[in-house]
Amino acid sequence: MRARDSIWVFGYGSLIWEPGFAYASRQIARLDGFQRSFCMRSIHHRGTVTQPGLVLALDAGQGGCEGVAFEIPARIAGESLEYLRARELISAAYLEQQTPVMLEDGREVEAVTYVIDRAHDQYCAGLSLEEQAQIIARAVGGRGPNCAYLFNTAAHLAELGLRDPDLDWLAARVKELRRG
Repeated sequence: MRARDSIWVFGYGSLIWEPGFAYASRQIARLDGFQRSFCMRSIHHRGTVTQPGLVLALDAGQGGCEGVAFEIPARIAGESLEYLRARELISAAYLEQQTPVMLEDGREVEAVTYVIDRAHDQYCAGLSLEEQAQIIARAVGGRGPNCAYLFNTAAHLAELGLRDPDLDWLAARVKELRRG
């Protein structure tokens, strides 16, 4: 990165509604080759070691993921990356990568992206939606209830016009479980 260049960060979950860093612009963006999935056990932010929650991760595979790309000015890029690394790499289950994302305005940019490390013991792909709902409905971690993470993400995706049928189903099911 040259000193005068801004950087881009791709958000697909809580970064969409709580980035935690200043940015110059943001756009809807698409990352091909990864899907948004509740495939990471959360033992810090949305669960504990004894009762893990689930958080979203980007899992490699077919298709793509729509989210938000944030442009961070060069003058604050270093401190923003430091913040993101402390937040996202807390247990080393994510890998920080530079990936090409397609912005809504048609440009392709390289973006800092956090993807799941399939070799990490927090990786848990393959859970049914019902299993995910049962976990999310009861887990609580250092940043609050797991269900709040799900509800915020689903609501903000909907506000942006980004439909995610699995998240919509999970949000409805977790609300049912918490009422019952």
